[in-house]
Amino acid sequence: ELQQKVEETEVLKMELQMLETERVRLSLVEEKLLDVLQLLQQLRDLNISKRALGKILLSTLESYPDPQPGKAQLLEVLDTLHQELAACELLHKQPMEQAQSPRSLSNPLVISC
Repeated sequence: ELQQKVEETEVLKMELQMLETERVRLSLVEEKLLDVLQLLQQLRDLNISKRALGKILLSTLESYPDPQPGKAQLLEVLDTLHQELAACELLHKQPMEQAQSPRSLSNPLVISC
């Protein structure tokens, strides 16, 4: 009976370890999903077209041909989507335009006619 209890304890320890691993994985997925949603919100605020967003999403999904991604691949897809959205020109263009306009007005070499 003692041996049986020891075996049950070992099985429970393994299950607990598997649950902890799954919890960490889900935490990573949740974090990456939040990052992607924040980027989508920023792009929406910049009035990016639905067509452009669709192209980004489709190009990301096309890089993973398996129609039913596994658990590990899900995080890779989210990570790739995050990278694609973060590389969007509008996110980088907006701050540069804002930074350039005051500089061009205060440039002493500008001659107004």
